[in-house]
Amino acid sequence: MIIRFSPRCSTILTLPLLALLLQICSLATPCAATSDDKKDAPSISKYKLELPPADHPFYFEDSDVILVPDQRGTILRSDDAGVTFTPIQDVPSESVLKLYLHEFDKQTALAWGQRDIHYITHDRGKTWQDFAIPGLPILERPIFTFHAGDPKKIIVNVCSSLFLCDEMAWYTLDAFETPVKQLRESTRGCVFARSTPEWGMNYIGGEDDKGIDSEDRIVCVTTGRFVSFPPSSRDNRLVVSDNYFEYEEEPILELGRTVQGIVNIAVVKGFLIAAASAAKTDELALYVTDDAKQWHRAIFPKDHRLEENAYTVLESTNYSIQVDVMTTPSPLSAMGSLFTSNSNGTYFTRNIEHTNRDYRGVVDFEKVSGIQGIVLVNVVDNWEDVAESPLGERKIKTKISFDDGRTFQKLSAHGDELHLHSVTDLANMGRVYSSKAPGLIMGVGNTGKALKEYKDGDTWVSDDAGVTWSKALDDAHKYEFGDRGAVLLAVYDEGPTDEIRYSINHGKTWQKADLGETVKPLILTTTPDSTSLKFFLMGSVGEGEEAEHYAFNIDFEDYHKGGKCGEKDFEKWYARVDEKGEPTCIMGHKQWFRRRKADSECFVDKEFEDPVPEYEPCACADEDFECDYNFVRSEDGKDCLPAGAFDIPPDICENEDDRFMGPSGFRLIPGNDCDPDAKGAVDRTEEVERSCKGSSEQTKPPASGEITSKMTTFDSSGIAEYHYLERSDRSPDDDEAVVMRTNEGSLHITKDGGKTWKQLFKDEKITSILSHSFRNDVVFFLTGGKKVHYTYNRGEHFGHFKAPEVPTDDAKVPKLSFHPDYKDWLIWTGGVNCNSKKGQCHNVAFFSEDRGANWDHRLRYVGKCEFISEAGRGDEDKLLYCEQYKDESLDQPLQLKWSDNWFASENEVFGDIIDFATMSEFIVVAARREDDHDALSCHTSVDGKNFALAQFPPAFDVPTQKAYTVLESKSHAVFLHVTVNNLDGSEYGSIIKSNSNGTSYVMSLSGVNRNHQGYVDFEKMDILEGVMLANIVLNVDEANEGKDKKLGSVITHNDGAQWAPIQAPAQDVEGNSFDCDTSNVGKCSLHLHSFTERRDKRATFSSKSAIGLMMGVGNVGAELEVKSEGDTFMTRDGGIEWYQVKKGNYMWEYGDQGSIIVIVAADVPTKSVFYTRNEGFDWAEYEFSEKEHLIASISTIPSDQSRNFILWSNEDGGEIATFNLDFTGLTDRMCELDENDPNKGDYYLWEPRHPKQKDNCLFGHKAQYHRKNLEADCYNGPTIEKLHSISEDCACVREDFEWQVLPLPTNDYNYEIANDGTCVLSPGASPPDHSQQCKDNPDLVSFFEPTGYRRTPLDTCKGGKELEYSSREIPCPSHEKDFEEKERSKGLGGFWFFVLVFVLPIAIASSVGYWVYQHWDGKFGRIRLGEGGMGGGSGGAVFDADQPWIKYPIMGISALVAVAAAVPLVVGSVWRSVLGMFGRGGGYGRVDTYRSRSDFSRGGRYAVMDPEEDELFGDDDDEEVAPAAV
Repeated sequence: MIIRFSPRCSTILTLPLLALLLQICSLATPCAATSDDKKDAPSISKYKLELPPADHPFYFEDSDVILVPDQRGTILRSDDAGVTFTPIQDVPSESVLKLYLHEFDKQTALAWGQRDIHYITHDRGKTWQDFAIPGLPILERPIFTFHAGDPKKIIVNVCSSLFLCDEMAWYTLDAFETPVKQLRESTRGCVFARSTPEWGMNYIGGEDDKGIDSEDRIVCVTTGRFVSFPPSSRDNRLVVSDNYFEYEEEPILELGRTVQGIVNIAVVKGFLIAAASAAKTDELALYVTDDAKQWHRAIFPKDHRLEENAYTVLESTNYSIQVDVMTTPSPLSAMGSLFTSNSNGTYFTRNIEHTNRDYRGVVDFEKVSGIQGIVLVNVVDNWEDVAESPLGERKIKTKISFDDGRTFQKLSAHGDELHLHSVTDLANMGRVYSSKAPGLIMGVGNTGKALKEYKDGDTWVSDDAGVTWSKALDDAHKYEFGDRGAVLLAVYDEGPTDEIRYSINHGKTWQKADLGETVKPLILTTTPDSTSLKFFLMGSVGEGEEAEHYAFNIDFEDYHKGGKCGEKDFEKWYARVDEKGEPTCIMGHKQWFRRRKADSECFVDKEFEDPVPEYEPCACADEDFECDYNFVRSEDGKDCLPAGAFDIPPDICENEDDRFMGPSGFRLIPGNDCDPDAKGAVDRTEEVERSCKGSSEQTKPPASGEITSKMTTFDSSGIAEYHYLERSDRSPDDDEAVVMRTNEGSLHITKDGGKTWKQLFKDEKITSILSHSFRNDVVFFLTGGKKVHYTYNRGEHFGHFKAPEVPTDDAKVPKLSFHPDYKDWLIWTGGVNCNSKKGQCHNVAFFSEDRGANWDHRLRYVGKCEFISEAGRGDEDKLLYCEQYKDESLDQPLQLKWSDNWFASENEVFGDIIDFATMSEFIVVAARREDDHDALSCHTSVDGKNFALAQFPPAFDVPTQKAYTVLESKSHAVFLHVTVNNLDGSEYGSIIKSNSNGTSYVMSLSGVNRNHQGYVDFEKMDILEGVMLANIVLNVDEANEGKDKKLGSVITHNDGAQWAPIQAPAQDVEGNSFDCDTSNVGKCSLHLHSFTERRDKRATFSSKSAIGLMMGVGNVGAELEVKSEGDTFMTRDGGIEWYQVKKGNYMWEYGDQGSIIVIVAADVPTKSVFYTRNEGFDWAEYEFSEKEHLIASISTIPSDQSRNFILWSNEDGGEIATFNLDFTGLTDRMCELDENDPNKGDYYLWEPRHPKQKDNCLFGHKAQYHRKNLEADCYNGPTIEKLHSISEDCACVREDFEWQVLPLPTNDYNYEIANDGTCVLSPGASPPDHSQQCKDNPDLVSFFEPTGYRRTPLDTCKGGKELEYSSREIPCPSHEKDFEEKERSKGLGGFWFFVLVFVLPIAIASSVGYWVYQHWDGKFGRIRLGEGGMGGGSGGAVFDADQPWIKYPIMGISALVAVAAAVPLVVGSVWRSVLGMFGRGGGYGRVDTYRSRSDFSRGGRYAVMDPEEDELFGDDDDEEVAPAAV
């Protein structure tokens, strides 16, 4: 997002640099040259700068003080408007990186130092104080953000490290007089809500909407709650705090939901704007607030999408926001449409089309300073030609509006049309056209049909705010305004010059003055308010390193025509007039200024006093009203229509034909001061008569409670393929787009989820549909020839390009490949000489950076080519991998090459490969071994350039590796299936799991089923950590002989560290027991048909939006049986407990994030579906057709968030049809979710668990997820961030670990899993030498001997059984004394030694003796009745506990027993204390395993794990180790 702001320096600002460059914008203050005599020319002084300036001059407002930083980091200061400069004394020379002016304190500036020491001045640079902030500046966003109400409050945004910018924010409340305080970590930009003086002036919602304003309110963009490395902006959140983040909350942005994907925030006048993105789309949403608590989505016309890097927030007014939205698909042909919001920033209307923009998002737009309603823009007149040919010449014209953009007209210069250069061609600092001088505007341009080059232009001037124009000077000049417009100054800008030009009559006539030096002008400026008679010019003499730089002060104070103006020298000048010269109204008033007359030979001479406008009220007119909140403009712009339903008074609408008086939909624009009582005034707020008849414009009918269906038939032999073009939550639309191709090549599209279909490209045959891999909105349609159609906005518009060759017919090679970040970058693989006899048929890869408009690069004789750019792989955007045959010959080996310059140069990685795969975190290559051409080796890379040979587990003995299947790599590890047996029909292999860099592997599961195509029966459950299912071959020996495989299903809950059979339900859906004993899971378990048997590979067990739910078809028994005879099962808790929900084989689909599940019979004709709204507890039947159809598949949008489903009927020789099933009629109430009180409303928090752990721990922590209450009659609606929080970390247990595999010098491996599930040393292997840690980290004091265990990559457990640190601790060489001192500190001494040695044993003995005494009543088994003894006397029985011969001996014996029990503890404590006091001989005695966790880069403290304890691996039933394979 880009923002423009023009307080004085109207340069284009990228939003992150807004605060940074706003400083520059308040530059310039004049300086004087004194003389007793009046002069006939201005005084000019010259100062030579020793070094080139590093930045613009920084002009303190309302002063003559200028700061100029030089290129070595020294700050020069002038207090006489540039006559002289001196280096500042309090800041060391050559120590400053960047200067900043305080936005709201005219005397304060800040200097960011080259290290951690920075500087601040409160007296315009005269004196400076230093302050410390650790960190580095952030280029993408402002370093300092300021409080508009209290200038001492400042937020500082920095990076905490150089290589990985882990951002954080600091703050000060006293302008750094005391040390800064940490505001928050993991930020992506923080601002004060009150970052502008206008904050709080606007009004968005009703009184109930209004948040409580806080002077200390801060808004931050932060990283997501729980994100993987590297973090993505798609996870970013918005948080608000009123107490400097002692407490924070995430505001509701839309439809009762918080929103992820916040990419930027900006304060614009009285508004705070947040932009949110979503995954796999460029589409954005804008959210607006005036209090940082209550937010509302900004609504744009439906024919204009907001896209990332495709809109610019412009300089706005106090009562509206201006936004320019790019309307062209490519930045090379960038043009836009200008939109203006209503006063609350929520609804935008189009002002003008085809605005001129550049590729950076800079827009030719400027508001005339100080005057309401006047706007200049440049538009592209030949916009159609530019859209077709982006690099063609643009015909640019300038337009002006006098009514805030409602209407535009051309600029007129003596009857000719005038065009002016604007912001995209900025020639000076400051505003392009205007200043605070009332009505004076200047520009460089030309008359004629279109704008010419800058050097072909002349300098023009208007003194009536742009109504009329006249030529001021020939040629292009830099210009400035002084003394409220009484003086205009210009300097030639087409080359070096030795003179300046000036005018004191509004540019009618011009005089010259000699500079005394021939210079090339660089900057011409004056005070920010243009009230001074002093100007400041910077120029250079010479070129390159030999150039000299000069500063000129130009002073008109002693100019002889510059006497002070009297009353007769001023006029009442109206800011806006119509064609007849009559004043016009805007915001309910006429605006005028007291301005010096053009022909008065005098100076206003009110330095640093801004011109003040005066106002005259106007009668209220239609233009003074806008649509109220929840109303939008009608298409003709005359009325305001309800945006949604509004409340109807009770007992009014008894019949549809009734009418009632309701709101008009209009309100007076806040801040508008029109006179409602003036003659001719109108009032659009009066109530109007409305109809009770329900309509989409006024009232929304309640949900019908019914499901609807719509059938569409196609004249075709079958459906070849279909693809969803899913919109994100950031889209304001409600379309559900699907494209479908028939067997005959006809293409159809639906935008409403299958209710209606439209045929596309009727005269062309479409041979395939290719969806963009990284953009849901984009899809390409191939014709079999060179013509390729596409849509980039879900079928809203279509385009086409000509491919350089016909597409390849090699099924293994993708015809189009896509870039993850740049949607217009394409790789086209075409077939050359494949339909001719001219030469050998081969593939050629072509590369385009502009969506196929140009194909500038190529590579011949290729296989697969892919972009490798991925988060975490550096800045190599152009990093490409291509398979290419050696010597460009198909009978030579297939090589793997990479390039980062479109193969202008290349690098060979492997000389003979089979294939490569790019995953989210790794790149895996299967290469042929040099010593055995029939065998493979596996290699892995993280950065895309450096590869390591994959080291397989020690017991994994595969004589010849035949094939690999990369299964998954999202949990910081690669899951790789290595084929062990590739006999046709008997294929299987082993799943091995890598370490974090993908190089060394451990065995995860052996005997895993795969098919001939290489697909594996393996699936990871979406969202839920570490849950995976697989099918294994039960009869491996028979399969090795080529016999049919017998399969069984297994599941893991800790990312493949342990696998177990799936526990079958005890009863079927009818309450009957199964044929086998389900308590004997080894012989009777649940088996599910998996990936290798799916017709549609998109039909998975689980859904990424339905947390904890899985469905599958299978059977209960000893092995997996035929699918057609299977039944349908379901789990609600991540695979721990399963239930049979339907007899028979059904296909399923999740909807509304799991609140609806629909199933339909597979492979048999049917006319009904079944659905559940409570996770399968109850099922209802819905009949979608009167006759039966064979359903091939059921589908919905890929995120499973819709309540629309499509049944695809694809019968051989039968009727080809689709059925839309619409479940939206079941309820119209959206579920309520409160993140701050998650159990309130319609949701509860659910915690997954490991089946072998009693608590709800999984991967060492308790994760809490939002799930809808089963009885809630509502729908989920927009995306819910399922993970609410990590409630706590758990103590470590065996299930948190997997066995460690470390490569030895011989490339063998040293640890493997034993039959009992424990980790043991491999036969013949030696444990790795952990003393290497001491060499790698010289500061390390000690290390542990290896145990063979490592934590699973996702695990966060703390304490408990930390198996990787349960061995002996050894001091590092040269750190023995440090180690002894550390161990000594663990001993006990002094008071605590006395307590443990003497007091504690006595206390224990006395306590035990007293307890025995209190509870002893005689012999064991004795029953005491009443109070009497056996003898019946009052003295009690002989053996009563109260008898002295019983009581005291018992107490004594008990004491002895207790002391004996305590002796080992006491002795051990004493021994350890003594050792702690006197040290340990050589450091090799038995050592406790207390350790500093920081020694192993983990944080917190380690718990004690005694290596001699019997329960090292957990003997309790709940911690038994499951076998690795079943």
